[in-house]
Amino acid sequence: MNFRRPKSVVRREIDPDEIFLDSENLPGFDVDQFEGRIEQPISISSIVSLIVVFVLLIIVLLGRAWTLQAKDGAMYETMSENNALTETTIYADRGSIFDKNGVKLAWNSYDGTDTDFALRSYIGEPGFGHILGYVKYPTKDNNGNYYRKDYEGVAGVEKYFNDLLQGQSGTKIVETDALGNVKSESVIDPAVNGDNITLSIDSAVEAKLYQEIQYFADAAGYSGGAGAIMDVHTGEILALTSYPEYSSDVMTAGTDAKKIQGYLTDPGEPFLNRFIDGLYAPGSIVKPYVAIGALEEKIIDPSKQILSTGSISLPNPYDPSHPSVFMDWRPQGWIDMRHAIAVSSDVYFYEVGGGFQDQPGLGIDKLDKYFAMFGFGRNDDSGYFAGPTGVVPSIAWKARAFPGDPWRIGDTYFTAIGQYGFQVTPLQILQAVTTIANGGTYLEPTLVALDASNTSAVLAEARSEQSTSTIPVDPNDFEIVREGMRLGAEIGTADNLNLPYIHIAAKTGTAQLGTQNQQVNSWVVGFFPYEAPKYAFVVMLEHGPAKHVLTASSVMQAVFDWMHQTGSPYLAPAPSSSSS
Repeated sequence: MNFRRPKSVVRREIDPDEIFLDSENLPGFDVDQFEGRIEQPISISSIVSLIVVFVLLIIVLLGRAWTLQAKDGAMYETMSENNALTETTIYADRGSIFDKNGVKLAWNSYDGTDTDFALRSYIGEPGFGHILGYVKYPTKDNNGNYYRKDYEGVAGVEKYFNDLLQGQSGTKIVETDALGNVKSESVIDPAVNGDNITLSIDSAVEAKLYQEIQYFADAAGYSGGAGAIMDVHTGEILALTSYPEYSSDVMTAGTDAKKIQGYLTDPGEPFLNRFIDGLYAPGSIVKPYVAIGALEEKIIDPSKQILSTGSISLPNPYDPSHPSVFMDWRPQGWIDMRHAIAVSSDVYFYEVGGGFQDQPGLGIDKLDKYFAMFGFGRNDDSGYFAGPTGVVPSIAWKARAFPGDPWRIGDTYFTAIGQYGFQVTPLQILQAVTTIANGGTYLEPTLVALDASNTSAVLAEARSEQSTSTIPVDPNDFEIVREGMRLGAEIGTADNLNLPYIHIAAKTGTAQLGTQNQQVNSWVVGFFPYEAPKYAFVVMLEHGPAKHVLTASSVMQAVFDWMHQTGSPYLAPAPSSSSS
């Protein structure tokens, strides 16, 4: 049966009795869960505020992400990797430098500071600055990264033999945790330490030579000096020094700014190696080479005597009443070649150099020829001993230096006695006198000890390639000059080297300087022992007063006396009588 609701009845969703409940008959609501409560809608302002906060957070997060990823991403990536694995340089120990007797001249040390590499130490005595030089250490940038990863030799032996001394640095990988604790290490390339080098230098002789040059230079008012001793058969340098000098320790450390600035502003030029790089007027020390030229060209018999009354005069074609006068340093009387070398007669060498009256002279072209034969005006442009070539006066040189002024006989005279623009290095003089001592072999010097057992094969090969040449001069002519130099030590200008315990052959020189000849360079060159030459020497004192008392030969006298007193092996016993 179907029942239908009457059409007049209105449909109701909720009856009143369902709305108004009896408070005594409330159902059981959990009020802590908001049951039985009427909820209020969230306000628009609260929603907007929440959206703004979220937007700002998103902007900050996006900005930070851009900084980390785009702007500094590479840096943080590197940092992240380094936090885990770090590549570290293993610094090779630099090779040590020894003298011929095994005395350490330069070595590695650690002073207790936190450094990744060994520090460099040098012999404490003065006299070694120029020969050893100094180094620059590996250096970091502001971020603590090394941009110079090797020692760098700056001067001297440290520079010239840098590739051998520095060795080869290695590499290791270090693993660390987030707190920086080392978890493991792995050597990728081991370091190869540098080679040790043994020099031909005797450190005791080196220090003594410097000490005497310093003493006499300071005592007599010279601005500086230099000296060296060399084996006339091997070219090994026994001592080589220059005064004033710098400290290798100070320059290597680089921390004493005041002292380094003092070196840079010192008028004595302590960075100038006077032996290799200094150019000086030689004066009379060139006379033995003029004598050899005169003998070789047969323009005079060595026994022929020339009269020196203290000067010679040449007619002046422009003013006969005023002849050109060329002075000797003192009247010498009648002298032959040997004695002319011994007493250093200017008149004798004016005449054999440029000619006078019936005595023919070599002339400037032949003078230049013989000067060149003995190494004046030349030098190697590479190697430890690379230096300036100097100046040997010539017609071509004068045309460049004094345009329009022709070469004159007086120019030849002055060139023959080592003046008039003549400029040489002490190194050139040492090589030249070595050639006289050994009878004609021109040697390139070497600083490497030939019999060193701890020297690398590379150095041994370099030694074997040492350059030598033979000067084509009659051995008898060399002997005449050697006899003249022996007389120089016995009765001549180097007579303070007439020593009872060793026979020395020597030649002095006093080169006048300044417009009024108010200053001089003082020289002494020679060899010993005279009977069987083993060593040659040169000492130069620079820019001293013209009226000097102490000379370069005083330096060598003091060195020889010290050698004798200390029983030096470099002095052979003198025979019972002189060979001269």
